[in-house]
Amino acid sequence: MYEFLEYQARHVMTSGPETIEPSASLAEAEAIFEKHDFNALPVVEPDGRLVGIFTKLDFLGAFAFKPASIIPQYEEVMRSPVGEQMSRELVTVAPDSPLTRVLQELVRTRNKSLPVVDGTHLVGIVAREDVLKALRRAAGGERP
Repeated sequence: MYEFLEYQARHVMTSGPETIEPSASLAEAEAIFEKHDFNALPVVEPDGRLVGIFTKLDFLGAFAFKPASIIPQYEEVMRSPVGEQMSRELVTVAPDSPLTRVLQELVRTRNKSLPVVDGTHLVGIVAREDVLKALRRAAGGERP
């Protein structure tokens, strides 16, 4: 199990994950969610800079009843940009972050995945399943 201490985010992350731009519509985000069964999408500017995360919960929040619109119009909401609903407060990890830290952050935040950034640019994403696989491999004596 000591092998797990050698693992870093870069060893288990998915490189070049599916992303969406802040100007994309909620309809575009829904299509990606449907196609890939993702729970979250990193939101990046065209230059690759991570600016937010858009989750299925953020998607549902777009339809929440508000004083200005008691009954939100489906088509209108679906045309609205992801940037209006995305979460801007991000918990990220670096590629060289120890997987022990990644595990702690996943548990602490209760997130299903964390963006992996090099500076401000998205380079990957690490999910709960990735950490679980690394734990199993380390238990079998496999090094990264």
